[in-house]
Amino acid sequence: MMKLNQKEIDKLEFKFKINLINSITGIKPGNLIGTVDKEGNENLAIFSSVFHLGSNPPLIAFVTRPSQNIPRHTLQNILETESYTINHVVSNKIVNAHLTSAKFEKEVSEFEACNLTPEYHSNVVAPFVRESKIQIGMTLEDIMDVKANKTKIVIGRVNFINIKDDSVFDDQGNINLAQAQSTGISGLHSYYAFQQLATLPIAQADNIAIPEKS
Repeated sequence: MMKLNQKEIDKLEFKFKINLINSITGIKPGNLIGTVDKEGNENLAIFSSVFHLGSNPPLIAFVTRPSQNIPRHTLQNILETESYTINHVVSNKIVNAHLTSAKFEKEVSEFEACNLTPEYHSNVVAPFVRESKIQIGMTLEDIMDVKANKTKIVIGRVNFINIKDDSVFDDQGNINLAQAQSTGISGLHSYYAFQQLATLPIAQADNIAIPEKS
């Protein structure tokens, strides 16, 4: 058993603390964010921090780490073009996707270096990942600075959706992530497949059946 207060957490060995805090929140979506600069240099990077921010208007956000000392090509390209793509990591490409986290020079395309295929769609400047079954085109809306750790929250509006397999979504717009072969990430380098356990009706306070404690 492990029980830690704030002082004990702060004193943990650095690598142990990084792994613990990164994985303690559970499985997060695995996504590849595709960008391109004005010179045509493509970039692809894996993120586990993509999250839904709102449906009307359709907004999705992600967190990018501090850029004071290490160049963040994804952020630089988004600031240049205001365009980027979000692509689900599929289960048969997790190694390729993971390798995009390596520190490549700006002129090196992670698509080529990690054996993934860029794909372009009309009216979206940034490249998509052809191997992904769910592709989302984004336009930059806002960037919020997080003072606590100097990260940034990049907020974008969905301007394009491409779901390559009709069996992945139902007539209500619900997406089956298991059918899409989408994957999740825990910590910095552990990958998980999704299994759909149930689809439950919207909870109504005046009409609920609460399961008994086990």
